[in-house]
Amino acid sequence: MQTQTPLLPEPVRRFAAWCVVLLLAAGVAAVFIWLCVEFKTAVTPVLLAILGTALLGPLYRRLVLMKVRKGLAAALTVAAVLVVVGGATYIVVVALIDTGDQIIASLRQAASDIADHLGAAGTSLDDLARNAEKLLREFGGTAASGVISGLSVVGQMLATAVLALLLIFFFLKDSDRAAGALRALAPRATGDLVEAMARRAFEAVEGFMRGTTVVALVDAVLIGIGLVILDVPGAVGLAALVFVTAYIPYLGAFLSGAIAVLVALADRGFVIALWTLGVVLAVQVIEGNVLQPLVQSRTVQMHPAVVMLAITAGASVAGILGMLLAVPLTAAATGILGELRTRYGSAAADG
Repeated sequence: MQTQTPLLPEPVRRFAAWCVVLLLAAGVAAVFIWLCVEFKTAVTPVLLAILGTALLGPLYRRLVLMKVRKGLAAALTVAAVLVVVGGATYIVVVALIDTGDQIIASLRQAASDIADHLGAAGTSLDDLARNAEKLLREFGGTAASGVISGLSVVGQMLATAVLALLLIFFFLKDSDRAAGALRALAPRATGDLVEAMARRAFEAVEGFMRGTTVVALVDAVLIGIGLVILDVPGAVGLAALVFVTAYIPYLGAFLSGAIAVLVALADRGFVIALWTLGVVLAVQVIEGNVLQPLVQSRTVQMHPAVVMLAITAGASVAGILGMLLAVPLTAAATGILGELRTRYGSAAADG
């Protein structure tokens, strides 16, 4: 019996099979993102709680090792979060309120100086500074619309924070049951794989949150000290801005550094602005060559291009919140892919 010749050669059929797999994966990802956007009122606190749990896990585990009951350890951890985050928020808000007008005035002066040299090209900078409050108010209204209908932005933020804190408590308290819950939900044959992927993803997020927090704190302290030495106005507020924007890799450092240089240019002149730029660049060099390898050496390493694409995609989906969540979610996805590559890649090599 004569065998039929395939319609397509083997390489083409393999390529077509991979295309089908990629299309299916893209379709599943698109549906998942659409569901997250539609149910963002519930999804946002869950994601924030996962990030908070990843950051606070070491403290909770240390309390448990000290023979503290799990419920009490989780409650103490959440209380510590309230004290630390509340105190830090108070310091940042007070610093920005005390120096915000001075920073904005310096930005306007810098825009005016640039406009004098560049003519009409610099006018847009002055307009942007003058209308910054209006732009932020309009953006906040757009971002808040449809999240919790009828509530103010402050009410929405408080509700999200309270729900996230409650979820952090339960996630910490019942963390030992997570593996059993995943095994119960997954098909019996894939229980080990699902648990391994979940652990790898959480470890990646945990490492990212810890590393980013340490790096952000060191950056803020070093740049703040440099700005104080250079007598740049609003140094504490600018250092607080450095800390907050550090959670948006690359883009956050650029924005906070540019604002610091512009403020120095307006109030202290060209020479001090150059020194400020030198301080910012020196801190970024220390971060890239010392802090990042030292602090995040055990976490998932991602290429800067992947990080920038993730931030852009997150901003297009959920604005500033999407920018903050994009990188840790990408780290989790990278961890899952690494686990799959470790298992199936080694199996294929052995075969």
